[in-house]
Amino acid sequence: MHLPEEEIAESFAQSWLHTENKYAQIIDEYEGFNFLVPLYLLIQKMKAAGEDRFFRLGTANRKLHFSRSAQPQLRPAQQYLEIDAREKAFVVTLKDAQKMHRQFTLKDLEDERFTGLLQKLKDLPID
Repeated sequence: MHLPEEEIAESFAQSWLHTENKYAQIIDEYEGFNFLVPLYLLIQKMKAAGEDRFFRLGTANRKLHFSRSAQPQLRPAQQYLEIDAREKAFVVTLKDAQKMHRQFTLKDLEDERFTGLLQKLKDLPID
């Protein structure tokens, strides 16, 4: 199934809005989830820079996912970038359902290893 480019862009933008709202709600309503604040701020910063046109966002527990998937569900071979927020670090992984391609534990999300993995993902075609 091939979606027109504008439908994909809108779908990507909606995924960012949904994810941003989900993090805002969790941070506001539940104690002990301040470790998610940097992910929330990253979403806002990247969205302001127009990056919401290039990636689909998703969440799984304390993890933030970036993909280039035209559909909300990933196929097994589709690569995605996962940020697992910990209390004092972030585990950043580029992977697909079958293989981990790269993984780093970072103190902050300004680290060039994160931005490098994000660029690698961005260079992949939307599928």
